[in-house]
Amino acid sequence: MPSGAFGAADFKVFDVKGFQPRMSQIRERIRPKLETLGHSLAPAIQRTTGDETFTHVAKHARRTVNPPDDTWVAFCADRRGYKKHVHFKVALSRNCVRFLFEVGPEHADKKRWGAAWKKSAPNLGLVLRRMKRLSWFKNEHDETPAAALGDLTPDDLLAFADEIVRTRDGQLVLGRAVPADEAARWTEAQYRTAALETFRALAPLYRLR
Repeated sequence: MPSGAFGAADFKVFDVKGFQPRMSQIRERIRPKLETLGHSLAPAIQRTTGDETFTHVAKHARRTVNPPDDTWVAFCADRRGYKKHVHFKVALSRNCVRFLFEVGPEHADKKRWGAAWKKSAPNLGLVLRRMKRLSWFKNEHDETPAAALGDLTPDDLLAFADEIVRTRDGQLVLGRAVPADEAARWTEAQYRTAALETFRALAPLYRLR
């Protein structure tokens, strides 16, 4: 079984030009490692969330021309897919690895989740703003965070509920980005630790109903 750690050459896959050449490298180099890391993390995520946890490694099936700039393994409670549910994700791109919690654009009931967030935000916000190294990302594919959670005001956090339903592509993405040059030196155990620290910190959002 391949290692669940990513080296410098893995990050450079996203420099490969052309759809087929890059996808071939992703399938050969990255996907097996995402599968290993996903299966390694799933039992601990299940204990954290209290829900059965399934892993979903990106296949990029909708793409036929433009090569992906990132790829990932996602975790949720649905065996069939993750996009309609809140989920955790480990995403690899050229310049970083990200450990994320997402309410994605295709969530089945963003309005209901947003209402639950508004109700809980005053209490959860106190916890979130104390978390070091965690940030808000405007988009699930962004490598650079828009703001550190510690810099957001209570009103900023409340506004996330409206933002996810304002447009069809509305989403909420929170988590941690680690630069590629740092992450390339990590062991699989360090990837596991970073992922689980992030997911446990954001688990109250995963459990919102």
